[in-house]
Amino acid sequence: MKLSTLMLASALAVFVSPALDVPVLAASALSVIDTDHDGTIDLNEAKAAASALFDKLERDHDGTLDHKELRGRISRRDWKKADPDNDGTLTKDEYLNFVEYVFKRTDKDGDGTVDAKELRSASGRALLRLLQ
Repeated sequence: MKLSTLMLASALAVFVSPALDVPVLAASALSVIDTDHDGTIDLNEAKAAASALFDKLERDHDGTLDHKELRGRISRRDWKKADPDNDGTLTKDEYLNFVEYVFKRTDKDGDGTVDAKELRSASGRALLRLLQ
């Protein structure tokens, strides 16, 4: 194997490593979602990002998202919480209410914001899937 190929493979392994992905994703999310640039995401910022994502995913213009449109962003386990009327779809209000639920679950210190450390948690990663 050529040295350049080996170096490229090593570099790719570092950049694709799941252990390194989470901090990079958290920092990247903060830079996009944190519109007031205070280093955290508050609920209003989260809901603004979630609303924009809802609009982007809602391609059939029926005002709802189903499992297929959500592309795995909400686990089967969490679906019951997200879909309180149990109709198999989420309206924008249901989606934003679920985002608020996950936001509060992620805000471990209860300060009303989510920072990069909190985004690296399991619930933080779930929140990012709802915002990006």
